[in-house]
Amino acid sequence: MSMEPDRALERAKRSLEGLSLGDAFGELFFYYYPKFTRSSPLPSGPWTWTDDTHMALSIVETLKNHGQIEQDSLAQAFAKRFQQEPFRGYARGATRLLQQIASGADWRKEAPALFSGGSYGNGAAMRVAPIGGYFQSDPGRAAHEAQLSAVITHAHPEGQAGAIAVAVAAAIAADKSTSPGHDFLKSILDFVPDSEVREGIERALEIPPDQMDIAIQELGTGFRVSAQDTVPFCLWIAAYNLNNYEEALWRTVEGMGDTDTTCAIVGGIVALSAEEIPTDWLERREPLVGL
Repeated sequence: MSMEPDRALERAKRSLEGLSLGDAFGELFFYYYPKFTRSSPLPSGPWTWTDDTHMALSIVETLKNHGQIEQDSLAQAFAKRFQQEPFRGYARGATRLLQQIASGADWRKEAPALFSGGSYGNGAAMRVAPIGGYFQSDPGRAAHEAQLSAVITHAHPEGQAGAIAVAVAAAIAADKSTSPGHDFLKSILDFVPDSEVREGIERALEIPPDQMDIAIQELGTGFRVSAQDTVPFCLWIAAYNLNNYEEALWRTVEGMGDTDTTCAIVGGIVALSAEEIPTDWLERREPLVGL
């Protein structure tokens, strides 16, 4: 029997490790900034993760059980985890939708009704990197499965485009055959539909790696909590830090903004390309349970 499903799941779990650590690391900056810097001691644990990780756990669980995104199963997993731990930092729209799903409502009807056309927030992108790890050898398949996972909560095309871009980035990072930087960003565009997210990635192509101020101004860092204001910046950071997980996250928090989500996105991608995830950080992160 082929070992590829086992290897695919291991890649998804590695991405989840990086995602959850990034989530917990980024969350620290809502409490410790500006006291917590590169030169200061690491805060003691546990570093608590948020809804970013909570929903990513359901993604990996669904891949484990089905080998693909089975939408109704994933929707129920989202709702079940939400009911168990609603305090994880879910946004108002997600809270309402997951409560409806838990009560028996059909996500196909309720998700498009959010915000009069569906959510274009960064929630679908924040949880999706493990799909890219799972489908490492096929970024087109990763894009398809990412869209399936996104539409459950994000009916708006921008929310779906953000998820597609992150999953594709993770698949390309895991494959390790594309050069960092400009080539990495350009390869993602082959799979991202026309959208503001795509336009942001195209702008990111023109920003050198040492121009953080320009990247923040041109791409956004999640202050608006939208996919188009979050994903291009995260991909720009990941593109130039694929080989160094720790540096990638420190660079991410320089942008401030929605730091738990930006770090979750970057962490989930770079965990698949970097040689290691810092052990002393993982020891401080709240444990993952439920897989």
